[in-house]
Parts: sequence; C-alpha cells; structure tokens
Amino acid sequence: MIEQTISIERLEQAISVFGSFDENIRLIENELGVKVVNRDTELKVSGEGENVIFAVRVIEGLLSLSGKGEPINEQNVRYVIGLVKEGQEAKISELARGVICVTAKGKPVKAKTIGQKKYVDAIAKNVITLAVGPAGTGKTYLAVASAVEAFRNKTVNRIILTRPAVEAGERLGFLPGDLQSKVDPYLRPLYDALFDMLGAETYNKYLERGNIEVAPLAYMRGRTLDDSFIILDEAQNTSREQMKMFLTRLGFGSKAVITGDITQIDLPEDKVSGLKDAIHVLSDVEGIAICMLSETDVVRHVLVQRIIRAYEKHEKRPAASPERRERKRSKT
Repeated sequence: MIEQTISIERLEQAISVFGSFDENIRLIENELGVKVVNRDTELKVSGEGENVIFAVRVIEGLLSLSGKGEPINEQNVRYVIGLVKEGQEAKISELARGVICVTAKGKPVKAKTIGQKKYVDAIAKNVITLAVGPAGTGKTYLAVASAVEAFRNKTVNRIILTRPAVEAGERLGFLPGDLQSKVDPYLRPLYDALFDMLGAETYNKYLERGNIEVAPLAYMRGRTLDDSFIILDEAQNTSREQMKMFLTRLGFGSKAVITGDITQIDLPEDKVSGLKDAIHVLSDVEGIAICMLSETDVVRHVLVQRIIRAYEKHEKRPAASPERRERKRSKT
C-alpha cells in the first residue's frame, strides 16, 4: 500500500474533475482499485503500487484537460483511463487541441478521442477520406463539422450530403408524399448535424441559394462536383458500381468524405459492399486516407461500447453445428 499526493492549482479544476456528487472520482476508484481523498489544495491517492501510479496519471491528465476548458464526463474519464493503462498518457494533451467548428449555439466541436483526431487531420490533409467504424464514433458529425468550417472559410462554395436509400428498396413507392419526402427519413442524420452547426434559419437560407444540397446517392449520377465538400454517409450500403460512380464525380477544388460501418450492411447477400471494396482498391492511392475507428472512439453512452464489444465477441464465436443446435432444442 502506497500513497501519492497531487497538488491542485485551482479549485474549479478539482470540482470539474470530481464531477457531480464525486461521480468521476468514484469511477477512477472503482476502475483502478484506489482511494482518493481531497485535502484542501491536495488530492491523496492510496492503494497498490501500480494502481496508484495509474490513478495519479489519470487525474493529472484530467486536470490538464479541465485547465484547457474541456468538460470532464464519464466518457472521457473512461477514455483517459484506457490511454493510461496502454501507456499512452502523453497523447491526452492532444484531446484539447484544435476546434474544428463552432455550432450555431457557440459550442466548439473538437475531436474527443485520438482516433477522431487522426480522422479530422486526415480530412484536412487529403482530397478523399474514408472513415470506417461503429455507431457513435462521430464519423458523420465530424465530417459535417469539417464541411461547415471549409464553407465558412470559403475553401468550398457548396456542401453536398448524400446517402444511399437502400433500406427503402422497393417499398419506396408505397411511402406517402413526393420523392423528396420519401427519401427525407434516410437523410435525417445529415439534416440533424447541419441544423446543429448552422441553425435552422441559416441552413434554410443556404439550401434555397443552392449552397447546401442533401440528396439521395442516385441524384449524383452524371454530375461533376467542383468547389464542393461532399459527404457520402452510410457508404457500406453502396454497391461497387455506386461507389465508383460517386468517387468519379469529384471535380476541381473539391473534397470528399465517405463514412460507413461495415458491420451494418443492408445489401442483399450476393452484393459486395462498395465501401468494403473501396478500402482494398484505394488503400495505396495518393491523396486518399482510410481511417479505421473502433469502439474506443465511441462518444455516446458507455453502454454503446459494451454493446459493440458484445456483438464483436459473439460474431467471433464458431457457429454451432446443426447437431449441437438440435441437441440443445431436445434438452429444452
């Protein structure tokens, strides 16, 4: 049993790191098996040797983030604990760097994980970026933030957001309303991100002027898109032909971001996902970056990470033989 002391420069930092009803500190204590006590301008951390060292590094990292104005919550406490356990605490400071965009309500949008930071940097440095990862990793939201910032800086004069309407299939004709109202539900996540960045009034103004276009992927055929920031969302549901069609729409002064989750493909089993195919075909092409995000980059509720891990674990298990399934049924 050892004890280490951490000095606190400002009380506000300590309040932020401790969280409501000390929830953040309790999380550190439970995850690392230590005891943390607040004594005036000091924190006393006690427990087993390595655990105390880890806890001190976690708290110091969180104090550093808090000092740079970062809010401390359960998600980033768990993420910092993970970085420290992997010996990557030097990367913690990167999380507070670089505002991508400011929302309509004045909230700065930043990368919240190292994977997200690499993704945002890749968008800035490359003409085409493919982002592959599970739900909740910020693929679409960060792409829209980057697009809005490029538009505000006059790097591009149009933002084009598109998705394949695969889920609708033949049922599209049976939905009420005109074609736009039929496909709108499939484009809703893109609308939501744009509303957040621009506000509804500004969004509608740019939409009327043609500076913003939100349309199904089929609308892209035959076009050349110059001076545009183009985002293809849910790209795992494109066919190989659709992906090639989209990639060859790129014109001068344009940038494209392609996002998708290859574990959630809704295509018929006999069709190859255009996103999976593009990852292999384009892996060595200059000017194209491929970013693989994982469950550690999930910034939704912590339960989302657990769900993703559970599914991955289940899918790695060998499928039960018909005989084994039959024996299991007979026992019940």
